[in-house]
Amino acid sequence: MPQFAPLKNDTFLRALLRQPTEYTPVWLMRQAGRYLPEYRATRAKAGSFMGLATNPDYATEVTIQPLDRFPLDAAILFSDILTVPDAMGLGLHFVEGEGPKFERPLKTEADVHALRLPEPGSLDYVFKAVTQIRTELNGRVPLIGFSGSPWTLACYMVEGEGSREFHTIKKMLYNRPDLMHHVLDVNARAVAEYLNAQIDAGAQAVMIFDSWGGALADGAYQEFSLKYMQQVLSLLKREKDGVKIPAIVFTKGGGHWIEQIADIGADALGLDWTANLTLARRLVGHKVALQGNLDPAILFASPEQITAEVHKVLDAFGKPDANGSGHVFNLGHGISQFTPPENVAAMVAAVHNYGKQLRSA
Repeated sequence: MPQFAPLKNDTFLRALLRQPTEYTPVWLMRQAGRYLPEYRATRAKAGSFMGLATNPDYATEVTIQPLDRFPLDAAILFSDILTVPDAMGLGLHFVEGEGPKFERPLKTEADVHALRLPEPGSLDYVFKAVTQIRTELNGRVPLIGFSGSPWTLACYMVEGEGSREFHTIKKMLYNRPDLMHHVLDVNARAVAEYLNAQIDAGAQAVMIFDSWGGALADGAYQEFSLKYMQQVLSLLKREKDGVKIPAIVFTKGGGHWIEQIADIGADALGLDWTANLTLARRLVGHKVALQGNLDPAILFASPEQITAEVHKVLDAFGKPDANGSGHVFNLGHGISQFTPPENVAAMVAAVHNYGKQLRSA
C-alpha cells in the first residue's frame, strides 16, 4: 500500500465532519479546467480530453495546477463521470463541439439485461491517478474522489449523449420502470465499487454528482435518483486506516428535497445557487454539513462585487457554531471556461478573510 505524507491542511475535512475550523474552506467544481491557460497547454499536449483523463501523469498535472495558483483547501481528481459507463462497454467518445456520446447506448430490453459491472482493471488508470495525485500533493490539502450518481450515469447511457429533454430515459422510466430499476441497481453497485477503489487508492473524501436529478418530477426523484444514491452510500467505505472518509452528495436542482437528501446518510450536502443557505441550514440542523453555493456567473463581475457576493453567501450560512454545522464554500455548479483566473483569486481571498472575521466576531 502506498504511504502518504501527513495532511498539513485538514480544514476541508473538518468542515465536512462539522468540526470547528479557523476559516471557511473553499474549493471549486471544475477547478481544474479550461479557464486556466496552463490547463489548456496540458490538454493540447495530451491531444484530447480523454487523452488527458486516461493518462495519470497529465491527470496529476492538471489536478494540481489550480492549487499552485490559488490557496484552495482541497484538490479534486481530474477525471470524467462517464468513465464508469465507458468501462461497462458502452463505447465513450467525445465529438468536438458536441460533447460525450456513446456508440452502444441502452436501447433495448436485451441491452439492459446485458449490462455488467465494469471489467476488472478497466478503470485502473483512474486509481493510478488518485495515488499519484495524493503522493504529489504531499499533504498540502485533501484529495476528493468522485463519481456521477446512478441516475445521472443512466441518463447518458440510455440517451446516448447529453440531453435537455430526457425523453428517451423518461420513456423507459414511465413505460418500463423494471428496466430502469435494473440499470440503476447495476449503476449503484458500479459507483460504490468505483468510489471504494478510489478510497483505497488514496482519496480522502468522495462526492456523488447527481447532475440530472433535478430533471425528475417529485416522486420520481425519490424513486429513481435518491434511493440509488442512498444505496451507494450504504456500500461505501466510510473510513480508511482509522480515518473518516466523508461523503458529499450534490443534486443540481435539488433544493426542494433538502431534508430528504440530508436523511440518506451523507456527511455533506452540496447546493446549487438557487437554494437558500439560511433555510437549508435550518432544515438540516446538525445532520449534515453544507457545501455551496455562489452563482458561477458572479465570477464575471468586478473583484469588489465578487467580494460583496461572497460575503452574502457566508452571511446566509451564518456564524459557524461550536456544536456541529459545517460549511464548505463552493460554486453552485462548475466554473465557466470563460472565467478570468484573477477573479477566482479575489473570490478565494474573500472567502478566507471573511470566514476568519465571522469566527472572531
